[in-house]
Amino acid sequence: MPALLPTSYSARVTWLGANPDRRTGLPSRPLDRMVLSFAGPAGETHAGLTRPSCSRVLSQHPRGTEIRNVRQLTILSAEDLAAIAEDMGVAALDPGLVGASLVIEGIPDFTHVPPSSRLQGPDGVTLVVDMENRPCHLPAKPIDAEGPGHGKAFKAAAMGRRGVTAWVEREGVLTLGDSLRLHIPDQPVWPQLESARQG
Repeated sequence: MPALLPTSYSARVTWLGANPDRRTGLPSRPLDRMVLSFAGPAGETHAGLTRPSCSRVLSQHPRGTEIRNVRQLTILSAEDLAAIAEDMGVAALDPGLVGASLVIEGIPDFTHVPPSSRLQGPDGVTLVVDMENRPCHLPAKPIDAEGPGHGKAFKAAAMGRRGVTAWVEREGVLTLGDSLRLHIPDQPVWPQLESARQG
């Protein structure tokens, strides 16, 4: 019995980008196509089969521990980016400034698709959604460089709209305009979720 269900939802790739060296800053550079191996996007500083743990997983691992890299890509929706820009009071928000790898259009409330969902491209390339990406203060500096005074508004405006992190399940190539089909886990929501969150 299939554990993943193909849905009627699909999204169009509207932007691709990569950050070749995180030490020089957060912004991603736009691409026309993205080659994806099991380690992630070629030429991307966040690629790799493993990564050092960060503040997001301190409850599980001491900082700097080598762990599986499920943050190879940052995927945002065009709809969420537009809403963030509106709340920030800017006409548009360049996805490169927030370190995006991929922007898609067409899946409502994309930031909250279930963890372990898949996005599958025309050649079979498949991305696994790890979880919601949390807003942080890092995009403020590059946003301010483009539009002084707007950077500090990003974190609050991006709450619940920051997209997801993902990793490569099947290698392939993505190009601008490609269609990605959403597949979701055939699993009900855990009944204890709310009580577990409350500790």
